[in-house]
Amino acid sequence: MDKTLSMKEAIGRYVGDGMTVALEGFSHLIPFAAAHEIIRQGRKDLTLCRMTPDIVSDQLVAAGCVRKLVASFFASGSAGSLYELRRRIENQDPLPLEVEEYSHYGMVCRYQAGAARLPFFPLRSYAGSDLPALNPQLRLVEDPYGGGSVYVVPPLNPDVTIIGAQRADTSGNAQIWGIAGVQQEAVYAAKKAIVVVEELVDDEVIRSDPSRTLIPSHAVDAVVVCPRGAHPSYAQGYYDRDCGFYRRWTEISKDPSRLRNWLDEWVYALDSHGEYLAKLGADYWSDLEVGPKLSTPVDYGSRL
Repeated sequence: MDKTLSMKEAIGRYVGDGMTVALEGFSHLIPFAAAHEIIRQGRKDLTLCRMTPDIVSDQLVAAGCVRKLVASFFASGSAGSLYELRRRIENQDPLPLEVEEYSHYGMVCRYQAGAARLPFFPLRSYAGSDLPALNPQLRLVEDPYGGGSVYVVPPLNPDVTIIGAQRADTSGNAQIWGIAGVQQEAVYAAKKAIVVVEELVDDEVIRSDPSRTLIPSHAVDAVVVCPRGAHPSYAQGYYDRDCGFYRRWTEISKDPSRLRNWLDEWVYALDSHGEYLAKLGADYWSDLEVGPKLSTPVDYGSRL
């Protein structure tokens, strides 16, 4: 089955107002282009789920798309602060933002529980932490085997998960290399899944290296081909992280009017990610180019 859709079609079909939406990609393959389309289509009252709610979360919140944020580690990719989130959380300016905070591993465990359809997931890392006092969803239960008490987190089952990947075939077998993040668990936990890829490849390419297929087709509802769709984050093997933009975002987000002007110019005024790339210009990518660094081939073997 051919599951390829345009970004506009995929967001229009699978992301609705009031939904719980996960945008995952850890360090690289962050689906910025999908977030921008969500903004263009004016989605409202979303519960946004994301490990490390970096710039993409700041943008979605500033655009008025998000009512609640479920997340861990609030930072702009270690490059600065997220001032829209800070305004909302610290001063309720211009509106309050509901936040449900976990550790990184707590978010991983929530996705794992959601993917396995478990009622909760145990972990020990909250012992001695202040987070249980801030988040009532972190609860202690007794080990039925006599090992004492342990913290648990509830499952996370988004209405839709959107992830980035390097490549996929038309049926949705998606391959990821580099940092895997929590994409696989987030996809299996969701009711629907959109995979945004740098390129579409033939089935034979996928079959030639099946171990890289972290997301199989049966878990995918839509494949969106969107080259450079992770910018300003990176796609391992395709382009580097735009560290300059990450540093600039601190100053952009610090000024609410400047942030709104950025959204007007770089999101609302453009019809697609293709127009975003054209606005950046071909020369912009010269500093973000990466050279080849091939992994050692493996021999899967075949019966003679």
